[in-house]
Amino acid sequence: MWDAWWVWAIAASVLGILELLAPGHILLGFALGAGATSVLLLAGGPVAALLSGSAAVLLLFFALASLGAWLAPRRLLPGAGGSVRRWDRDINED
Repeated sequence: MWDAWWVWAIAASVLGILELLAPGHILLGFALGAGATSVLLLAGGPVAALLSGSAAVLLLFFALASLGAWLAPRRLLPGAGGSVRRWDRDINED
């Protein structure tokens, strides 16, 4: 059951819907990681054969894909790390 692509697609959909209900971007990385796992298993090939051979390897790929999907926006997008902008002057001052 772990190597069925549709299980990972359903998990990605459920996590994506829960992300809409949760504050912040808590489940976004997990949803993208499950989606990447689903696409890789659906595409097939030697990598998918390696992943579907063992549940531990498949879960490791999911964990690494989720971590990468969670860290990438924090590295690439400005201000996504939770920084606060401080204003030194008011717009109405002159």
